[in-house]
Amino acid sequence: MTEVASNQPVVDANSGPGHLLDLGAFVGELTVEDDLPSDDISLEGLEQELQDCKTDDVVATILSKGTKLRDYTKDVENNLRQIELDSIEDYIKESDNLVSLHDQIHDCDTILSQMENILSGFQAEIGSISSDIKILQEKSMDMGLKLKNRKAAESKLAKFVEDIIVPPRMIDIIVDGEVNEEYMRTLEILSKKLKFVQIDAMLKTSKALNDVQPELEKLRQKAVSKVFDFMVQKLNALRKPKTNVQILQQSILLKYKYVIQFLKEHGKDVHVDVRAAYIDTMNKVLSTKIRAYIQALEKLQLDIATSNDLIGVDTRSTSLFLRGREPLKNRSAVFALGERINILKEIDESALIPHIAEASSKRHPYEVLFRSLHKLLMDTAASEYLFCDEFFGEQSMFYEIFAGPFSVIEEHLNTILPNCFDAIGLMLMIRIIYQYRLIMSRKRIPCLDSYLDKVNISLWPRFKMVFDMHLNSLRNANVRTLWEDDVHPHYVMRRYAEFTASLIQLNVDYGDGQLELNLERLRMAVDDLLVKLAKLFQKPKLQTVFLINNCDMTIAVLKEAGPEGSKIQMHFEELLKSNTSIYVEELLMEHFSDLIKFVKIRASEDPSSGSSERPISVSEVEPIIKDFGSRWKAAIELMHNDVITSFSNFLCGMEILRAALTQLLLYYTRLSDCMKRIAGGSSLNKDLVSISSIMYEIRKYSRTF
Repeated sequence: MTEVASNQPVVDANSGPGHLLDLGAFVGELTVEDDLPSDDISLEGLEQELQDCKTDDVVATILSKGTKLRDYTKDVENNLRQIELDSIEDYIKESDNLVSLHDQIHDCDTILSQMENILSGFQAEIGSISSDIKILQEKSMDMGLKLKNRKAAESKLAKFVEDIIVPPRMIDIIVDGEVNEEYMRTLEILSKKLKFVQIDAMLKTSKALNDVQPELEKLRQKAVSKVFDFMVQKLNALRKPKTNVQILQQSILLKYKYVIQFLKEHGKDVHVDVRAAYIDTMNKVLSTKIRAYIQALEKLQLDIATSNDLIGVDTRSTSLFLRGREPLKNRSAVFALGERINILKEIDESALIPHIAEASSKRHPYEVLFRSLHKLLMDTAASEYLFCDEFFGEQSMFYEIFAGPFSVIEEHLNTILPNCFDAIGLMLMIRIIYQYRLIMSRKRIPCLDSYLDKVNISLWPRFKMVFDMHLNSLRNANVRTLWEDDVHPHYVMRRYAEFTASLIQLNVDYGDGQLELNLERLRMAVDDLLVKLAKLFQKPKLQTVFLINNCDMTIAVLKEAGPEGSKIQMHFEELLKSNTSIYVEELLMEHFSDLIKFVKIRASEDPSSGSSERPISVSEVEPIIKDFGSRWKAAIELMHNDVITSFSNFLCGMEILRAALTQLLLYYTRLSDCMKRIAGGSSLNKDLVSISSIMYEIRKYSRTF
């Protein structure tokens, strides 16, 4: 475009519209030469182009108008030439604007070049600042590290100075102060300094150690001496009469438990002496208190049984002078548990206070005293065990302290047990020990485990020996001496029933198989004795009544022991059932022997079969029916009176009477059925007693329950 402007004259745009640019002169004459033949023209692909033009819309329009293609081509070229000229003219018109745009672009280039120079300067300055910042950062990190090291050094040095320095205030408290809470805190500070001097390796190279160590050693010796005197004073207070040891331990000694720790760490010899002094003091104090308590309890003891108070021993053979020393109600407790079982329900009640109990003039069976003694022992032992663990930090010394009290109690038991013939009391003591073991186990305090095991082991052989004495008294009993001409329950059987029921009741929730086996041995022995006593009666009926009365009484007593007595109880129920059947037959035979014999022998025969050698006749049955009809009511009344006088238990007697009447009804029903099968038996209908009449009498006696 620049070249055109330089070679051709340019018309000024302000020259007016009359001075237009001559495009013909500018461009020159444009001619379209005719097509000339040329050797360069190739017809290759012509056919394909013709095919393409055939479908072209423009070509099709030209051909449809009939215009020659050459003319059409010239028109197109002329149009293109005109358009080109118009474009050039437009460009020339905008030439000034283009020049202005060019100048503006040049100015922008200049400004951008200046900005580039400025930014390059900024970049150089920023690079310099970044380098300075990096240097400052490195210096800051170096200063931070130095500060950290100095602070660490200052901290260690300050702690070192604090740990090694001995303040005058601490010296005054250790030397002249009283042993109190402030003294305990000062002891802790002194202990830390002593440990620091002994353990810290850095201190061994310090010159300060030479100045401080002698002073610390003097303070240690003074503190050990002072707290030793303090502990001796407190231990002496434990020895004073009527001193409540537990209160003194909890309210005073525990506040100074750090004293023991200080001695353990910095005065081992003195700690051993204090420990030994405490063990000796508490051993003597507790032994004395328990011995005094046992002596006070012995004044409250009520003797229940002697060596003659056995199941199979004749009460008449015991000296009246010996028996007269004890009230009858106390002697009944030899075999019956009664209210003595309440001791197990009050197992965790407070121990007896002897002077209060003595003021009431009430005496107690030994198991009450035994429980009270061991309740006191358990509470004292638990308190002492926990105190030793907290104050001295060791549990093993408990056993050294209680060696004396255990010895006192064992000595007491060795005196009591050989003279104890109360089997129920011994079993109660065994259960008390078991309960106390459970209580200590729930508290997770094992200090009495070995002692309670030892007591339990000593109680069982004694119980077994006393039990065997009862067993042998039954096996070796003199039947002639024991026998009484009385069908009511024998006192030996009552003793046995009460004794067995008591032990069964004490075995509830324990399931002691050995005890159950011993009770079975006792039952077999009493069975043999009962049969021997029954055989001394002349009449079989009296023998049966004697057995029924004793079985019924035994069952009634065993039922009070609860369902646990079912095994032995079932045995006596079977024995009662079999003897009741025997008695019913004997009672009926006594009043209706002809009727029963006939029914058992002849009533089952069938008269129509002809199998019998001697058929049943009316004459054979008639006397039986008439005899029954004439006296059956009177006989039932006699049976009723007989039952009332024979059986001590009214309900049992009525049950037996009802069973007898029911059996009588069955016999008479069979007789009536037999009579109907006899030829001519209908002639006796007028003499028959109606079943309803007999049922009425049975109901009448049944209503007496």
